[in-house]
Amino acid sequence: MSRTETRPRSKRAKRSDARSQTNTVPPVVEITDVTFAYGDAAAVRDVSLTVEAGDFLGLVGPNGSGKTTLLHLMLGLLTPDEGTVELFGEPVDAFDDGGRIGYVSQKATSQGGTMPVTVRECVTMGRYAHVGRGRLTDADRDAVDDALKTVGIADLAGRMLSELSGGQKQRAYIARALASDADLLALDEPTVGVDAESRDAFYALLDGLNDDGITIVLIEHDIGVVTDRASRVACINTELYHHGDTASFVESDALAEAYGTTGQVVHHHH
Repeated sequence: MSRTETRPRSKRAKRSDARSQTNTVPPVVEITDVTFAYGDAAAVRDVSLTVEAGDFLGLVGPNGSGKTTLLHLMLGLLTPDEGTVELFGEPVDAFDDGGRIGYVSQKATSQGGTMPVTVRECVTMGRYAHVGRGRLTDADRDAVDDALKTVGIADLAGRMLSELSGGQKQRAYIARALASDADLLALDEPTVGVDAESRDAFYALLDGLNDDGITIVLIEHDIGVVTDRASRVACINTELYHHGDTASFVESDALAEAYGTTGQVVHHHH
């Protein structure tokens, strides 16, 4: 399969397009010839891909295909055995501006939320990267308030995080990322254990955040959701089978090749 691609201009990439014309903004993530193994078992092999500012990248593949490993490599949570990873133009092991990244792990909504903190306290944690050892300022509190309002849970600010539903926890974690002024949201199957209505509302929220210029990398087992929402798709099963715009993914054989079966993408219309 050819890895050559043409990046289309799109509404979701409008901020990326405007910036790229000046050649001043490096890719948010750049992975080059990356391999990573657990013992003798390769989880990711010879993968190269780029995530540009403003992208909404859906990362898909069968169970055990290396999706979460690849996401962890992107964020510097794992170190590649071979190859290089850069975040915002810097080697990932030298990148120290964690406030630019909002990460919601696979277990955040299904098992998370046991911390004895209120929703406001959880979201306020997003400001710590800016405050350091200093005290919160009015600007910090305003950022927390704005984040709570943006995700629609201002009325839950005083509730304990552990009391929230899965969908509400999602929003609290996204608000924490927004409060930190994150430029990249990395989400690993964030809808596990969440009802369909809350999931639809959550993805509508992601659409709005992406339209505002926040870059999103999403692992989601429902491929129909990915093809409906994401502007770009990376399909992996240890090796990379596709990386390009969503339309070319739908038209390709990457899904069948990665899953080792025949199949088709089912779209969800809401």
